[in-house]
Amino acid sequence: LERRGLKLAGLRLLQVEQPMAERHYAEHEGKPFFAGLVSYITSSPIIAAVFEGTNAVSAARQTIGSTNPTESSPGTIRGDFGLEIGRNLIHGSDSVESAEREIEIFFEGQPVIQWKKDTDKWIFE
Repeated sequence: LERRGLKLAGLRLLQVEQPMAERHYAEHEGKPFFAGLVSYITSSPIIAAVFEGTNAVSAARQTIGSTNPTESSPGTIRGDFGLEIGRNLIHGSDSVESAEREIEIFFEGQPVIQWKKDTDKWIFE
């Protein structure tokens, strides 16, 4: 993701507990796969990361690949490493609004770092 021009602004290792998982997946509550999502994300520690930059959501989603790894292009994270849709090895926010909500859930009010690369002024308008 950094090779795409995005900057790491936050990183946290955490064990997701059921209430946090249910908040994260609230839009899927009542769907047949909801319990499986909650069970999977709470099964072991995760690394939550915040990347920022120009068009960060679309750049990250292109790099991550399609939700279904069998539909992801080679060279994407899911295309190269994913095997099954139910065992999603990476999550990427689908909008700026979702990213803001998910940052609040996983970072629980802890700040992400605002900083600029020295080279940004030569790359971005």
